[in-house]
Amino acid sequence: MEALIMAGQLILGLTILVGVHELGHMLTAKWFGMRVEKFAIGFPPKVVSKQFGETEYMIGAIPLGGFVKISGMVDESLDTEALSKEPEPYEFRAKPAWQRLIVMMGGIIVNVLTGILIFTIITYNYGESYLPASEARYGVLPNDLGKQMGFQAGDRIVKINGQDFKNFDDVYDQDVLLSRGGYYTVERNGQLVDIKVPVDLMDHMADKGDARFVETIFPFEVGQVVAQENAAKAGLQPGDKFVSVNGQPTPYFHTFQEALKANAGKQVPMVVERKGQPETLNVQVDQDGKIGFAPVPLLKFATKEYSLLEAVPAGTAQAFGIVTANIKGFGKIFRGEVSASKSLSGPIGIAKVFGGQFQWLKFWSIVGMLSMVLAFMNFLPIPALDGGHVMFLTYEIVSGRKPSDKFLENAQKVGMVLLLGLMAFAIFNDVFKMFM
Repeated sequence: MEALIMAGQLILGLTILVGVHELGHMLTAKWFGMRVEKFAIGFPPKVVSKQFGETEYMIGAIPLGGFVKISGMVDESLDTEALSKEPEPYEFRAKPAWQRLIVMMGGIIVNVLTGILIFTIITYNYGESYLPASEARYGVLPNDLGKQMGFQAGDRIVKINGQDFKNFDDVYDQDVLLSRGGYYTVERNGQLVDIKVPVDLMDHMADKGDARFVETIFPFEVGQVVAQENAAKAGLQPGDKFVSVNGQPTPYFHTFQEALKANAGKQVPMVVERKGQPETLNVQVDQDGKIGFAPVPLLKFATKEYSLLEAVPAGTAQAFGIVTANIKGFGKIFRGEVSASKSLSGPIGIAKVFGGQFQWLKFWSIVGMLSMVLAFMNFLPIPALDGGHVMFLTYEIVSGRKPSDKFLENAQKVGMVLLLGLMAFAIFNDVFKMFM
């Protein structure tokens, strides 16, 4: 079931993004009087289609893209038969270069606007919930990667790149992770220690499949108790606070988890504080070191509210922050600091990001991110992508000379080979990582 939900979210998200992208091309083409022969979401074979006026609207069986067929344009269809004739007034090639440039930018522009709109709405409706850095007063707990970086349990992060910070999530900010010479300053046993950000940190994070190399240490209380699980059978109640497990003090959630794992498969006494009084429960710990309840961190999270006027620049900054992170990521790949195979994902990897449960906020956050990534990728100067057309049209506008149709056709073929190769690599890479 989880696989179906992941696939469904991927298909729905791509359908939305491809739809608005191709809509941008179609609307600008029609605006300048170009004939749009076909508007397609998905690739053939055809599932359903309907003719409205001069345009056929189609849904294809392969939901990993889409296209708009504009008369007189050399595109991925490589349909060049009509190019041997004199251009008709309604054809793409008959229009001024500046109009053709706007048409090719139409999809990118709409994807950018879609990303900005999504993040603006999310910011306006939900605000920004965050853990203040001051609330991480119990220190951090590093995982294996964090330990390799130099973090120790109990370290309290006080500065990032030498600067004070208010939001604990700034620790994972991509501007820090992708920076050269980045570092954290921690307080350890009353002394300040600097921990450098490794240049290949993103590689290690891809290996571990986890973007959080440290977690905050936090006290907790019992939230929801799962019915019929060992915690419920032993009489655990929401609001209980664990004091000890089999005699081992458990002031924080990680110490509680360690105690459970040490007593996996056993029934042990656990002391909880309930309404200010101690209670002793005999609880069976399962083989996985769990008893069946949801913890509630006893930390004070803050929410920054935004008016609509404030949400627009905040949403725009969030959207373009994704583009900036992609540029920095590509820079690290080209410099050989991170591996392309570990950094790039195909449809399987993207589906895993959506996850096996549908969550409204998470879904739209990912769609907004993908909209900006799609805009960025399409702007790359590769033939067969919008950026390739933009590159040739810019050359035509600057030089006053239009590349020949034969050159554009051959460039399109080269671009298609590159894109198909990249897609095959991404899919193979996804499958490979599943078995690593």
